Amino acid sequence: MLALRSSLTRAVAARTPAPQVCSSFATGPRQYDGTFYEFRTYYLKPSKMKEFLENVKKNIHLRTAHSELVGYWSVEFGGRMNKVFHIWKYDNFAHRTEVWKALAKDKEWQEQFLIPNLALIDKQESEITYLVPWCKLEKPPKEGVYELATFQMKPGGPALWGDPFKRAVHTHINQGYTKLVGVFHAEYGILNRVHVLWWNESADSRAAGRHRSHEDPRVVAAVRESVNFLESQQNMLLIPASFSPLK
Repeated sequence: MLALRSSLTRAVAARTPAPQVCSSFATGPRQYDGTFYEFRTYYLKPSKMKEFLENVKKNIHLRTAHSELVGYWSVEFGGRMNKVFHIWKYDNFAHRTEVWKALAKDKEWQEQFLIPNLALIDKQESEITYLVPWCKLEKPPKEGVYELATFQMKPGGPALWGDPFKRAVHTHINQGYTKLVGVFHAEYGILNRVHVLWWNESADSRAAGRHRSHEDPRVVAAVRESVNFLESQQNMLLIPASFSPLK
């Protein structure tokens, strides 16, 4: 009888699913979507900016035939001069590997796009990012200028600073001071880094909205909460290229 009871107990245990374990050490919501965005920054040799952009405009179709270009900008203000910034979308890491294998075999892309442009580039940087779970990539209503604001947060991930940061971003949106394009969290590169891509009609409209937000107690309160988790921040004013999908 005891043996039978023991056997039944083991059988029930085998059919019972294991309880889901949620670690208190999780750094934020799990990333279920494999889609990621590669941020690429090229520092061009002085006096080569115009030549580089003209060649990219002429031959960008050779590159976009392989994967999706989200946006391509020249940096107007913020940081080093003669710099371009572009964002590429991939379904997952296997997709990116396939794209670059195909590019390695694409003689036309190498001869007309890669080789001529490499001679004009002084330095390259790459960063892999995900859209945060509470944000979708938005397309502005018309042409304008973009601001990429980069926030270096304290170690700990979104579990530590995610909610206050989200409230600060949404407060700016809800009051209409600017339009959000996307919020990206770094996966490869400098960790605990968040990029917020904003759109405005012009640099002057961006400045006016920023001045108004500084006088809004709702914005001030949300920002004061989020800066408790902030280590540093910087921004760039971006001018979209004529061939950029995001204008």
